[in-house]
Amino acid sequence: MEERITSRKNPLLQQVKKLLSSKKAREEAGLFAADGTKLLQEAVRYFPGLQTVILSDGVEAEMPDHIRVIRVPGDVMGSISPMASPQGALFLCALPEKKIFQPKKGMLLLDGIQDPGNLGTMLRTADALDIPVALLEGCADPYSHKVVRASMGAVFRTDVVQTTWEEVKAACAAANIPVAVTALSDRAEDIRKADIKNMAVVIGSEGQGVRKDILDAAGAELIIPMNSHCESLNAAVAAAIVMWQMAK
Repeated sequence: MEERITSRKNPLLQQVKKLLSSKKAREEAGLFAADGTKLLQEAVRYFPGLQTVILSDGVEAEMPDHIRVIRVPGDVMGSISPMASPQGALFLCALPEKKIFQPKKGMLLLDGIQDPGNLGTMLRTADALDIPVALLEGCADPYSHKVVRASMGAVFRTDVVQTTWEEVKAACAAANIPVAVTALSDRAEDIRKADIKNMAVVIGSEGQGVRKDILDAAGAELIIPMNSHCESLNAAVAAAIVMWQMAK
């Protein structure tokens, strides 16, 4: 049975706006919000934490019986949706429980990836190529609506692991998994020649690259060969190349 809300000041709708804009609000409520009909289909299919769905008048979506469904006028949806042209669907999900970091060969470690589009693209690519990923300090919130959208639902289909460099360093050492970093240096090895299937590879932030303490501790440096007049690649593109090489 659908509920109907017509007031923009409704407490639930006000909470949705907070969840869309604030990581602190998401953590305090144990919820995150996402938007879009396609993403809603992914959440229905893959994510057990889906709780509440808000639909605009005229937008239809089949929901399991246990999901709370709320109907709102189009102008009300427009007032809370983060999209310039709302698709007519917003939904709330429970934040997953924190996953324990498990070191694996052929995994990607993301260090300080702050751009939501880049992070979401990396998670989407990792899902497509079945590459395990862990997020180190400084990464964007994987449950912000921008990352969820850029991931095209990968956050619903995979376990998003958030951890620390110290935890990763200790766990990889105990498991005898070498940690490599992507870096522009004279000693960096061509990724096509490196045994990256048996490594954990760190991709650094868009502006700063890999942190110095990780660089200093890494057992190997890797480079993606490119034209000499090109200084670097977009972080998501670099990650995709590394993951493709891992998956080969």
